[in-house]
Amino acid sequence: MKKEVAQKTQKRFKRKHLYFVIISVLLLVVIFFVGMGFLNVKTISYDRENWLKISDKIPPIPPLDTVTYDKKLEELANNPPLKVVAPKFDPKTGEEILPLPTEPNLWPVKTVYPNAGAILPFNRIVAYYGNFYSTKMGALGQYKEEEMLNRLSAEVKKWTDADSTTPAIPALHYIAVVAQAGAGDDGQHRARMPEEEIKKALKMAEKINAIVFLDIQVGFSNLQTELPLLEKYFKMPNVHLGIDPEFSMKTGIRPGKVVGNYDATDINYAAEFLAKIVKENNLIPKIFIIHRYTKKMVTNYKEIKPLPEVQIVMDMDGWGGSAKKKNTYQYFIYKEPVQFTGFKLFYKNDTLEEGTVLMTPEEILKLQPKPIYIQYQ
Repeated sequence: MKKEVAQKTQKRFKRKHLYFVIISVLLLVVIFFVGMGFLNVKTISYDRENWLKISDKIPPIPPLDTVTYDKKLEELANNPPLKVVAPKFDPKTGEEILPLPTEPNLWPVKTVYPNAGAILPFNRIVAYYGNFYSTKMGALGQYKEEEMLNRLSAEVKKWTDADSTTPAIPALHYIAVVAQAGAGDDGQHRARMPEEEIKKALKMAEKINAIVFLDIQVGFSNLQTELPLLEKYFKMPNVHLGIDPEFSMKTGIRPGKVVGNYDATDINYAAEFLAKIVKENNLIPKIFIIHRYTKKMVTNYKEIKPLPEVQIVMDMDGWGGSAKKKNTYQYFIYKEPVQFTGFKLFYKNDTLEEGTVLMTPEEILKLQPKPIYIQYQ
């Protein structure tokens, strides 16, 4: 009897031991896979968070809507409506006298379509121009940071209110290479701004979600030398380029004595330089501003080539009363079309004459074509 009990007890013990081992193994397997699951969840969560951060900065870019693009160009051209001319007849023969052919409109300019993500002509850019070292070179250095940003934001609102179909966006147009009367250590009559000053402009721009233009006044230097030194900034999606022919001194006369100039070959070099950066870094098109207020400042304008990666703006840079500014715009911007146009306003120099006031957005929007880039100095 005792032997049978012992045998049964032993069998029960073995059976329980076996169950214990099986359950233990199952628990270990469950813990293992659950643990891996938690690790995977954490990994997925981490990757997703990083993906979200990246996607916030680089939203998907829809393809260019060419129909809307063409429509916007027609709106900017601001061409007068076609005149309805009543037919005229020869009183002797009774035959209709055909009207003289009208001259074709200069605007809009027929150029290549830009790549997807192009800012122009869907938005108007309203910029403050200057250098932080000088209170006399423009609004950027004239006011303290907070006041300057508030003033710029107010101007942006004025332009959006005046033309709600083309929302205005802010920009800081910072002179990164400044022409100098003095020759400097290398005799090039230009001063390159230190990196911390350029970074200051970038940080300020972030506060109001503005884009940034780095402007170059080469003095005795040239674009081939100066542009590559700023390449790392142009790789940023929000940084664009401005150049000033006035301070491109090819004749050896120092800046400020005569007005300099750029040829189409210079402008095309800069456009191709930017286009290469856009292609290599998968960026939206860059905007390229060329200041101008005389005919000789830009030569061979017909040879300037807009590219899918670069949108070119010829910016009327003259100061004075509204009549003088309109004439400058008419002769050197309207009559020599490239792609887009800009218009500069000087808070001080435009109002020097008694009785003159700064031109308003509503007044400027009556120009032919309507400027898509507005700069305040």
